[in-house]
Amino acid sequence: MHHDIIILGGGASGVFTAIQIAEMNSKLRPLILERSKTLLNKVKISGGGRCNVTHAEFIPQDLIKNYPRGERELLGPFHQFMTGDMMAWLEKNQVALKIEEDGRIFPTSDDSQSIIDCFLSALDRYKIPVQTQEAATRLSFENNLWQIKTSRNTYTCKKIVVATGSSPKIWELLSSLNLKIVPPVPSLFTFNVKDNRILNLAGLSTQAHIKLRDFPLDAYGPLLITHWGLSGPAVLKLSAWGARHLHVKNYQFVIEVNWLENSSTSSCLELLLSKKQVLGKQKVHTHSVVDIPKRLWQSLVAYCQIDKECSWAEITKKELNTLAQCLTASQFNIQGKSTFKDEFVTAGGVELKTVNFKSMESKTHKNMYFTGEVLNIDAITGGFNFQNAWTTAYIAAKHIAHES
Repeated sequence: MHHDIIILGGGASGVFTAIQIAEMNSKLRPLILERSKTLLNKVKISGGGRCNVTHAEFIPQDLIKNYPRGERELLGPFHQFMTGDMMAWLEKNQVALKIEEDGRIFPTSDDSQSIIDCFLSALDRYKIPVQTQEAATRLSFENNLWQIKTSRNTYTCKKIVVATGSSPKIWELLSSLNLKIVPPVPSLFTFNVKDNRILNLAGLSTQAHIKLRDFPLDAYGPLLITHWGLSGPAVLKLSAWGARHLHVKNYQFVIEVNWLENSSTSSCLELLLSKKQVLGKQKVHTHSVVDIPKRLWQSLVAYCQIDKECSWAEITKKELNTLAQCLTASQFNIQGKSTFKDEFVTAGGVELKTVNFKSMESKTHKNMYFTGEVLNIDAITGGFNFQNAWTTAYIAAKHIAHES
């Protein structure tokens, strides 16, 4: 079966590529091949089923800072199709959006089905053909045509768009064509740690500064204590930027947490000494003098072996020194990782140097295009991975629509 254009993958970037091609060139009807029974499976579960479609960051130079891999390459594409462009497209297609306090953007319905329905109705409107349960088993290039073998059929096409997300099987097929693939490792994950300082504090969230002990990497932001260890935006940022390094360490590493964000140990000690002078008979255990949750303060005071009945007047300089150290430089031995919700993201994929980001076409394999997470691009949580999907889809579609 011959088609001018075939898109491998019926996820966010594959479906959006197909719609954009049809919008830009009314003569084209790309075929979508999807290995599962339904399209847009990741869209369905993303953002806890609400679908965090993008982020309210409207300056390309600032937006790229959210991509540990892909930062440099996405600058040009973001100048062509940005977060605001995606918002405008969705709103033009009857999806009302809202921006939450942290900048994440969701449909006002708080239901990912709104996004799915919008995409499916566009596929229907443009009469774009879709074949589900068609997993690619072999790719080859013969007589200037791409040949795709699936479990059921053989297809040929002039142009192929690979939009399969983090798919080890597809990366294997691409490797067999001598395409360079960066081996995948997990990117967004939480840290497993058992430690008395955070025991019984699950669900507590506070601002913190975390850094890796043996690697020049740090992150600021909300830190969430969980039953199994540490999570929250600060941890996820560190996991994304440290993905390759932490993989090599087999997820056994040491982090240092500053619960006071920017305070140094010496300035914290000065503060504690000054409070000692004025708080007198108040108990250290119950009277926190820093801006952290009360339960965390009490846990850290107990960890420093300061008696529950000890008053500020009675506390020794040595005890205050230990407490200052604990507040500003708590070391934790991380012993493994856990996947963050269902949003499994990998660092790895098609080597970025082999792709022309003005067209998303392979530099080494003519008429083969890549969009979304099949590339070695990943982002921190907050709608940024989807924006990579939309932008790369738009760039590929524009090139294909105007070339065909």
